[in-house]
Amino acid sequence: MTNDELSNLDAVRIAHAVRTRELSAIDVVKAALARMDALEPFVHAFCTATPELALEQAKAVERIVMAGGDPGPLAGVPFGIKDLISAAGIRMTGGAAAYQNFIADEDDVAVERMKQAGAIVIGKTNVPEFGYSGVGHNPIFETTRNPWNLAMTPGGSSAGSAAAVVSGMCPIALGSDGGGSVRIPAAHSGIFGMKASMGRVPLYPGCRDELYPGFSGWESLEHIGPLTRTVADAALMLSVISGPDERDRLSLPAADFDWKEAPHGGIPGLRVAYSPDWGYAPVDPEVREVVGRAVKVFEQELGCTVEIAHPGFTDPFAAFWALVAQETDLVGMRKIVEQHGDRMSRHLVEMIMHPWTAEDFTNANLKRKEVTNRMWRFMRDYDLILTPTLAVPPFPVHIQGPEKIEGRMVSTTQWLAFTFPLNMTGQPAASVPAGFTRDGLPVGMQIIGRHLADATVLRAAAAFEAAQPWRHVQPPVVANLIANPAAGT
Repeated sequence: MTNDELSNLDAVRIAHAVRTRELSAIDVVKAALARMDALEPFVHAFCTATPELALEQAKAVERIVMAGGDPGPLAGVPFGIKDLISAAGIRMTGGAAAYQNFIADEDDVAVERMKQAGAIVIGKTNVPEFGYSGVGHNPIFETTRNPWNLAMTPGGSSAGSAAAVVSGMCPIALGSDGGGSVRIPAAHSGIFGMKASMGRVPLYPGCRDELYPGFSGWESLEHIGPLTRTVADAALMLSVISGPDERDRLSLPAADFDWKEAPHGGIPGLRVAYSPDWGYAPVDPEVREVVGRAVKVFEQELGCTVEIAHPGFTDPFAAFWALVAQETDLVGMRKIVEQHGDRMSRHLVEMIMHPWTAEDFTNANLKRKEVTNRMWRFMRDYDLILTPTLAVPPFPVHIQGPEKIEGRMVSTTQWLAFTFPLNMTGQPAASVPAGFTRDGLPVGMQIIGRHLADATVLRAAAAFEAAQPWRHVQPPVVANLIANPAAGT
């Protein structure tokens, strides 16, 4: 196979071919590195590439295969790691000047499990500073660009992970999602992204507040999850990274289903609610149109009963942001502001230095309980909720969000209205590619399941993928850059 052919393979195919000696892990990694060399000057998905480590790991996988052993379910699959997720011996900056030269001393649980499964680290992917944003720029690295249009953001905070996957630098990547940060870039980048139910994937060491204030983690909001080109690849990743771990007090027992089998079976007969705007959120007309067409697939082709309905909560963003502050090491972060404030993102400094009160935090927890209670009561009548993943299509880089949606002046966080409530409730939620705007920019549809109904979400996503395939549609920008690198200048 050529390098381009190898770069376009999905993880399931690569792992099977490496284990059966049809493909060499070394060749797969070399193809990924070649794609990185070609596209990184324009896309800026990676902040720290690890080519030497990747080749060492590929050789180790190859030795196991040649000796007749099984390297694991992700044998030889290259993957990127979001730069908020720890990987031992590799620089982890979090997009912040305060940690520009910091080297992590242990693997995150998810990284540890990916490596044990035979996956190969090709680098750390770019993020906004400490992940407190839904875009892809920070004070210390080049801004991550959307491979569908290099002037646009790919979304964030798992910006580089999404850009790397959609541009073919790696078939899969790890992201984290505290308010939508897996689903946001999945939607803006035209790929699949999922946060499983809270506790399915353990979090550690992101919760070591006392040592690393910037990487303290949002313990009751954060999820680590897959960014992939296919639903099957995400299910394979979740089969590897999910399951209990003593280092995370909130981790759940092993699932009572097989993650790899979960996407199979179809969804005829499911009761589906479609909430185009939560009942209160402004939504770009093209997003409404594209997602509306995608929702019809569930009724007309997948055998579901679909009706428009809303859970009934009011906009909980103020409470969500207070929960983020509550789970931030404000003492440690304020020390970072004292030392590095002139090189920090303005919106982050404002959040850290805001005069938060105990009432802010108790009110936020009460609002979370209200949203959660409204959700579980609402979902007694429905198996799934469908929404837009985001209120707008991709927008230009170097802003936090649009100030006007559907003719209404809004805050620059309003475009995230559909994602963060599911971090408050902990429900499983995924973004699938729903279609494109007239300008050729991707639009995502969010699929939300009941508490712990991760298998239903995967099955619904796979059914939609089969009915409206997206894997074969790739950014023309990528093909143009590979054929003509000067086109990106």
